[in-house]
Amino acid sequence: MPSHRDEAERPRQEPEIIPPDKDWPQRDSRFPPNYGFDERRGTHRIYVGRIGPLGFALFTIIAVLFGGVLLLALIGAALIWFPLLLLFAVIAAIAGLIRRL
Repeated sequence: MPSHRDEAERPRQEPEIIPPDKDWPQRDSRFPPNYGFDERRGTHRIYVGRIGPLGFALFTIIAVLFGGVLLLALIGAALIWFPLLLLFAVIAAIAGLIRRL
């Protein structure tokens, strides 16, 4: 525990630094791998490239189509509820007229 409020807590254990030329420590084969069902160990590289004009156009088209479908769903929901709200308003008006009599 830090002695002062502003003082950061020190790590409880030193991190293990593995040199780049070494592989991860081998584990017992009875245990499943750490990540998914893959049996590979070691470093995995993920390459991320810049998006080109065609990729940007495809992404924009997909986003617009998704937005359009969402807008149609919202309009459809409003069109379903509008007659029901109108029906409730008419019933309330008729009930108000009957109550006055």
